[in-house]
Amino acid sequence: MSVKVLLVAGDAAESLEVMYPYQRLLEEGYAVEVAAPARKKLQFVVHDFVDGFDTYTEKPGYTWPADVAFEDVEPDAYAALVIPGGRAPEYLRNDPALQRIVRHFFDAGKPVAQICHGPLITAAAGALAGRTTAAYPALAPDVAAAGATFEDGDGVVDGSLVSARAWPDHPTWMRAFIEVLRKAAPPA
Repeated sequence: MSVKVLLVAGDAAESLEVMYPYQRLLEEGYAVEVAAPARKKLQFVVHDFVDGFDTYTEKPGYTWPADVAFEDVEPDAYAALVIPGGRAPEYLRNDPALQRIVRHFFDAGKPVAQICHGPLITAAAGALAGRTTAAYPALAPDVAAAGATFEDGDGVVDGSLVSARAWPDHPTWMRAFIEVLRKAAPPA
């Protein structure tokens, strides 16, 4: 039986930040399940950086089915958690079932990967205080307000937490996360 990893997402999650870790973890031999507010087809988005814009742009991205609703997730069944960015974390962070899930992973010391706007979720769950994390740079004040230290890096490791700024950081981020994950829960 494969070791399971939970990836949390919602509508407007960044396509690359969902699909890259999803596929990369499958390549490593892990089973990956996508959890969302409801079991449905999700609409992801593509964020890109355009010369002359002060911030990123957003376009429609891939669609992908959620395997399980947050309220039905049994966190004990999973060895690790992945929290992609995009706009989804802005509203997902308010979901009590997701906050319960996130707290479980941090309380148990299980590996957690977060990227871009993902730290909004861990902050809302009360799990970010006292940690060091990367995030999309515009979130540095949010990270500080949560009692954490912002690090402008592409693969920041703080114990079992591995973070990065955005999808351009994928290679370093996932390499670091897989190293942490293999030590905690080698694939079957």
